[in-house]
Amino acid sequence: MPASPPDRPRRLVRSLLASPIAPLQLFTDEDGAVRVLDFDADSPRTARLMARWYGGAPVEAGPAPTAVRAEMDAYFDGDLTALGRVRWAVVGTDFQKTVWRALLDIPAGTTTTYGTLAARIGRPAAVRAVGLANGANPVGVVIPCHRVIGANGGLTGYGGGLERKRWLLAHEAGGLKRPTPCVLRHAPAALLSMT
Repeated sequence: MPASPPDRPRRLVRSLLASPIAPLQLFTDEDGAVRVLDFDADSPRTARLMARWYGGAPVEAGPAPTAVRAEMDAYFDGDLTALGRVRWAVVGTDFQKTVWRALLDIPAGTTTTYGTLAARIGRPAAVRAVGLANGANPVGVVIPCHRVIGANGGLTGYGGGLERKRWLLAHEAGGLKRPTPCVLRHAPAALLSMT
């Protein structure tokens, strides 16, 4: 569920969460809404997203909001509806925000194509632009860009990597009965420092 704070937060809190496939790095605003969620503690993609949308915003290390942590754990434990309860807010163009909202309508356990998504938002000729907006999604997993595949049914680009996209789709389709142990329970302070 999107939050409704202003586009640019006054400060952000950086946290790391455990997941069965990789640590999740997230940045939340002063209201506890997720602004950026990406894989790995030192992802260059995350650095690019932060620089583009939140450059200059003060960032401090801290714990993830309890509600966000609980819903992400629930999702990885098999409650696929949990993602819909994570509060988030994004900065982007109107077109990007339209695409990101449309991603929320793709049910867990299903996929769609870029062409179908473009038609769904009333821009059938904008397939490439939809793909670019999908790739710029700052709140991975929660805004489920991993559910978009190529027209031929094949997996296409994913900021977190194709293996993770494959894992998420299998998890949502029920192909993974029990998640593997989390790779990170409590992040050491050194991992929480910004570079």
